Amino acid sequence: MLQSTAININGNATGAAGGSKQGTTGKAEKMDTNGMKPETMTDEQGQSANSVVNIKGLSLTFETNDGPVHALSDIDLTINQGDFVSFIGPSGCGKTTLLRAVADLEQPTGGELLVNGVSARDARLNRDYGYVFQAPALYPWRTIAGNISLPLEVMGIPKSERQDRIARNMELVNLSGFDKKYPWQLSGGMQQRASIARALSFDPELLLMDEPFGALDEIVRDHLNEQLLRLWDKTDKTVLFVTHSIPEAVFLSSKIVVMSPRPGRIYDVIDCNLPRDRGLDIRETPEFLEIAHRVREGLKEGHSYDD
Repeated sequence: MLQSTAININGNATGAAGGSKQGTTGKAEKMDTNGMKPETMTDEQGQSANSVVNIKGLSLTFETNDGPVHALSDIDLTINQGDFVSFIGPSGCGKTTLLRAVADLEQPTGGELLVNGVSARDARLNRDYGYVFQAPALYPWRTIAGNISLPLEVMGIPKSERQDRIARNMELVNLSGFDKKYPWQLSGGMQQRASIARALSFDPELLLMDEPFGALDEIVRDHLNEQLLRLWDKTDKTVLFVTHSIPEAVFLSSKIVVMSPRPGRIYDVIDCNLPRDRGLDIRETPEFLEIAHRVREGLKEGHSYDD
């Protein structure tokens, strides 16, 4: 059985497909190109000075009528400010469960989880993150502007400021001019862009995205991947992104977390040291293919393809 893996996402670049992987001790350590551990500023609790998500020994078990379901086991993970981290693994491995735990939508049964140095609950109350679901989840009776405005209304933001934020975020996702349209008048891709604008409307530090493009066709998905990269570059948000697609994970990410089947464990973390300003043509380069191969091998070695 695969041992628990401790991963710290704050190391130096190690090449196109650098990263960390489980060793014989069951702990993974980040190494630089000379095989040495990079130095990182930490506080008294050993957390990276610019980390926004710190997870130590996290486990999560669901109690059901058929007995306990062990969704996550002994997860150790640190995510730094400005990272774009994709989670990939087989269905049921706990990717979405881990994302929901960060969002305080699921409660861990063991371990520690801090977001911006506070509990996930306090981070939720502080509105530290925006959440983009698999479906756009837009209210059909509200215009696109009205849907983007909803969290701002709940927060009591004055109308004039709401209008400014709506306009700014619609421009950010290339939806300017569609503010008076209703969701049913927009394509699936445009609806998902409106969902992203809504998540960004109150300027959270983190953007949590649960397979937001999974239901879209490949052409639309590619287009939205490019737009999301540009948005990440403009806003410098920390993004946690769940996907089943290896090419999507490699194209979007600065780091890829490879997870094993349930109970979900982290098998490998892979650096994506591709140029930040990249287009779809990078997917044909040796560097891209090398990282994709590393992800696929990690999934195989983690038994993701087992029957």
